[in-house]
Amino acid sequence: MKLSKRVREILSWYGTDNPGTKANLARILMNGRLGGTGRLVILPVDQGFEHGPARSFASNPAAYDPHYHWQLAIDAGLSAYASVLGMLEHGADRFAGEIPTILKMNSANSLATAKDQAVTASVRDALRLGCAAVGFTIYPASDDQFEMMEEVRALAEEAKSHGLAVVIWSYPRGGKLSKDGETAIDITAYAAHMAALLGAHIIKVKPPTAFIEQPEAKGAYEKAKVDISTLTARVKHLMDACFAGKRIVVLSGGAAKDLDGVYKEIREIRDGGANGSIIGRNTFTRPRDEALKMLDTIIDIYKGKA
Repeated sequence: MKLSKRVREILSWYGTDNPGTKANLARILMNGRLGGTGRLVILPVDQGFEHGPARSFASNPAAYDPHYHWQLAIDAGLSAYASVLGMLEHGADRFAGEIPTILKMNSANSLATAKDQAVTASVRDALRLGCAAVGFTIYPASDDQFEMMEEVRALAEEAKSHGLAVVIWSYPRGGKLSKDGETAIDITAYAAHMAALLGAHIIKVKPPTAFIEQPEAKGAYEKAKVDISTLTARVKHLMDACFAGKRIVVLSGGAAKDLDGVYKEIREIRDGGANGSIIGRNTFTRPRDEALKMLDTIIDIYKGKA
């Protein structure tokens, strides 16, 4: 596998990482139809844990089968497939080597009231399953945020020592944060910056809105004349918050929406300079043919062809 100039540039941002970690980052960056471009589209399937099986898969019953998601990610030519322990175990042998995988190491569920997640997998599991990376969610603002940060610090240290890359889902929620504040531009940028400070190689956040949660931040944004008028401008600011764009940032697909809404959002994410999308519910809740067609268009958008 010969690395592209763009991928070599991205790997240079992670100067203290060992060759194993860089090789696994390269596996993800060079895989699929966007391989070598520095852009990524990743399929995440942890929604069964988060929302329950019916809410996740009943609209497309074929998706109850873990192999469905592996095959969808492979056939669509995606960069990687991210999921939880049981889903990856039920396919790691059958699909070994066909697509880089990311083991999501902690999970919440809709029956809980605490803004926290349980650690549900180990670095040893990721190594056993041939994963390229581990993933972990933190909830900045929650009452349990500091424990989550300490957990990810320890797990990231172990993962990096074994040559794995680290992905952090940074989703602000809980504490004194308002509902609108969960996706506010100042809070989303802060959450992304925290993930970078915690040593993430790849950072996942939600698309930010123009709402500003913190009065102190509002003053700073106004004084510096930071443009947050469009999603493209907000994504650009988000990239600035991630070490001046020298960290890999992907944005979630969020709640299910119509195709025009998906494509418009993807174009703005692309134009803002983010590395790509990690999109789950908007794909596997649709019939397979529709999902493949949608992913094909998304990839073409990131290639500048649509």
